[in-house]
Amino acid sequence: MVAEQILLSLDKPDAELDAVWASEAESRLSAYKSGREPAISLADIFKTS
Repeated sequence: MVAEQILLSLDKPDAELDAVWASEAESRLSAYKSGREPAISLADIFKTS
């Protein structure tokens, strides 16, 4: 089925993109642990203006 093939093609691993996100996650965790970035509650994240 064409639609299934399209969906499967969108879900292929991308090592470069994974590395970028891993680096970003490490950077954010480091900033949080060092106090440079505060924690934000889930309620604040989903709060509407």
